[in-house]
Amino acid sequence: MKSVEDHLTGILGRIAPLAPLELQLLDAHGSLLVDEVAATGDLPPFDNSSMDGYAVRLADVADASERYPVVLDVVDDIAAGNAPKTAIGSGTCARIMTGAPLPEGAEAIVPVEWTDAGMPTVRITKAPQSGQYIRRRGSDVTAGQTVLDAGSVIGSAQVGLLAAIGRERIRVRPKPRVVILSTGSELTQPGRPIGPGQIRDSNSYMLTAAAREAGAIAYRVGNVPDDPKILIDTIEDQLIRADVVVTTGGVSAGAYDVVKEVLSELGTVEFDKIAMQPGMPQGFGVIGPDETPIFTLPGNPVSAFVSFEVFVRPALLRMQGAEVTERPIVRATCSAALKSPEGKRRFLRAWYTPPVAGVGEGTVDPVGGTGSHLLGSLAKANALITLPADVTEVAEGAEVSVMLLG
Repeated sequence: MKSVEDHLTGILGRIAPLAPLELQLLDAHGSLLVDEVAATGDLPPFDNSSMDGYAVRLADVADASERYPVVLDVVDDIAAGNAPKTAIGSGTCARIMTGAPLPEGAEAIVPVEWTDAGMPTVRITKAPQSGQYIRRRGSDVTAGQTVLDAGSVIGSAQVGLLAAIGRERIRVRPKPRVVILSTGSELTQPGRPIGPGQIRDSNSYMLTAAAREAGAIAYRVGNVPDDPKILIDTIEDQLIRADVVVTTGGVSAGAYDVVKEVLSELGTVEFDKIAMQPGMPQGFGVIGPDETPIFTLPGNPVSAFVSFEVFVRPALLRMQGAEVTERPIVRATCSAALKSPEGKRRFLRAWYTPPVAGVGEGTVDPVGGTGSHLLGSLAKANALITLPADVTEVAEGAEVSVMLLG
């Protein structure tokens, strides 16, 4: 059997980042930047007020107090989006709104709460400090400053920053388009009655959600019966919108497992037994005129999920240009004794609890049984305990490696 590491290395060796695209900001959300981004101007672009109030000179309000208010003439009224019309001189001030540009001569802002909100004169009962409530030009970003590095994920805050510095479009690695389908004549859709011998198709829903969590654009085709012609026609129809195809089921040695038979007609796909549990039967290769990568995963739900996490997710992240493609791995104290088959890397569903205040090790508790059909325990897990192929037993309280899923 091939090792997990060798199979993953072979996959990533054939996966390259997708070609960059220039996209509008909202379309780029969730993607990775190709180039670093520098600001072409200052942010804020001018000195402005951070409060509704009055722009003043310090000398005029230095002695202001509740008992002895200072009275100033209001010579301008500056709203956000308007330019000041009058400079501030001795004994005068300007009413100013949040975000409005600072008038010439102003040295601080008196919040409206420190005044009687008067016009055309105002009574000021408290003196501000120099520069108080003034947002200076370039205090956030200066012209020429690198604001985002290449490889940065474009999240909501990054979208806001790019808009603020005037970038309408940006070059990113596009999200891979992933087509996901389940095979098996025994499958039926949620919401429909179950006939004799039927089960509901959970894998295509689960893997579509997992692909989206990995940053991909995922299309769920649903279940396809064990009919070679229908399966070929379905896959060929989907290739036009696929950067990656993921199938689940039909890769074992059963008489009705048709995936191996079909894919030999569409491209070059290698089927291997991987030294892992669950998820031993795996296939990977390329199909169609554009040599689209395809993953063929086992049909048992937990096997399909673990296979996606170990092999498909890293490939999707590589296509997006990510430098780190693996889930975080931590060491933790295991609360129970474990057994593992010799020669296979084992992945066990578990709940990981981090250390208190980040000091020391966390703990990990196995969740549910070991059957690869047990979706209930998978849904309660936030991690996978990973036992190396040469480990057959783990004592209670021993330290183990844990792959974090959250």
